[in-house]
Amino acid sequence: MPLLFNLRHLEDKPLTLQGELTPNELQLNDLDELIEVKTDLQYALQVERHNQTVLIEGRLTLALDCQCARCLNPFRKWLELDPWNCAIPLEGEEKVRVENDCVDLTPFVREDILLAFPQHPLCKAECRGLPMAPPAKAEPSSGTSQTGSDSSAWAELNKLKF
Repeated sequence: MPLLFNLRHLEDKPLTLQGELTPNELQLNDLDELIEVKTDLQYALQVERHNQTVLIEGRLTLALDCQCARCLNPFRKWLELDPWNCAIPLEGEEKVRVENDCVDLTPFVREDILLAFPQHPLCKAECRGLPMAPPAKAEPSSGTSQTGSDSSAWAELNKLKF
């Protein structure tokens, strides 16, 4: 069920919203090959109306099951947006769509979560990546000397004078 609130409930006092949203409701599946969302988003929000704007403040918490971009080991990263703030206009060019006096916050929550995703998730900041394989012995190719002095095209480029 999407994260909805009724505008009529805001006429007298602020509204408190607490609960969970599934990854399917947030449409967070298959967005990144290194990040997977398997758990529900936890939210605790305070919603207030000020003239023709709805202000939302609160906290969003989500566990991300990641693969390290360097070593490919799995790890869990907690994404916490605290404080999370959002201002939703009820009038003007960027006004939110209102259906049966209800406003859906799901697209706003989804957008801010996606912006907070790590671009290159790392299991540890000092992760060195996959272990290096020992260098294989290269067979000399045709056109190079057996001594290895001219074994590289870089050696020829280093002789150039500019």
